[in-house]
Amino acid sequence: MTVKLMEHFEEIAALILFGIGFTNLLLNRNMMKKIIGFSMMDSAIYLFLASYGYIDGRVAPIIASESALLEVGMYVNPLPAGLVLTGIVVSVSVTAIMLALTVRLYRTYPSFWCGGRCCCPPSPPR
Repeated sequence: MTVKLMEHFEEIAALILFGIGFTNLLLNRNMMKKIIGFSMMDSAIYLFLASYGYIDGRVAPIIASESALLEVGMYVNPLPAGLVLTGIVVSVSVTAIMLALTVRLYRTYPSFWCGGRCCCPPSPPR
């Protein structure tokens, strides 16, 4: 049992990280903490895809030697790495938009951050 867990510790870590991020996203009312939870979920998915795409004993197709040109079993699948890179670019832009909307929400409704207690000073008019 322990050997099986040690063989798949990247996938288990990704699952735990995704669970922490999802719980953070559901249970917190603070928008910044929700954004952090969303980013944790993104990182967990990238960790899972990267660990799924790596296979021991194989090389990347771009670094392969000339003797391995005909043996398809010598290569690592490059698709998960491409998906991870694309996902990172998309998640950075989505996180930037979420942060910009959160700042705009705070400037428009300052009492939103205080739980409705009106302890925040009003934002200056523009």
